[in-house]
Amino acid sequence: MIWLIVLLAIVLIVFLIVVAFYNRLVRYRNRVDNAWAQIEVQLKRRWDLIPNLVETVKGYAAHERGTFEAVTNARAAAQRATSPAETAQAEGILGQALGRLFAVAEAYPELQADENFRQLQSEINETENRVAVSRQVYNDTVLTFNSAIQTVPGVAVAGPLGFRAREFFEVEDQAQREAPQVDFSQAPGGGASSS
Repeated sequence: MIWLIVLLAIVLIVFLIVVAFYNRLVRYRNRVDNAWAQIEVQLKRRWDLIPNLVETVKGYAAHERGTFEAVTNARAAAQRATSPAETAQAEGILGQALGRLFAVAEAYPELQADENFRQLQSEINETENRVAVSRQVYNDTVLTFNSAIQTVPGVAVAGPLGFRAREFFEVEDQAQREAPQVDFSQAPGGGASSS
């Protein structure tokens, strides 16, 4: 009889430990999902600003059609991305396209003086900073979650209960290192003054 009580007590303790770890993993998973949702909010804000920016620049530099199309296509690809890895790749391409658009805008002093353009540029820069902070929070949260499911005792609970490691949101190093290549030789009024 005593052995039965001891056995039941051990089973109950193991059950309570499993429940405690399961609940902990659920909290971590929910934090990861919430952190990803925050990234998506900032990316959506960025995507919503881009058409206004393109239209403003078009008013001054209508002949830069290729740059506008690149930004528009990159924005559409970023909106279609579903996983953190796809999103990171698409956002890297979009960042490069926006860099080229801003480089084109620098050739037009009257555009630089346009209040609407300056406000849009400021909002996009602010959004970029928010995306960076959200990415940091997300990656930290993913690190905590992945560590919890890949270490003892979490590894014993996570696998059988369906918890899987999450992807980090890492922007391609290549996309951040390469400066956009812009040719101003054909821009009106963009030539160097001769003395």
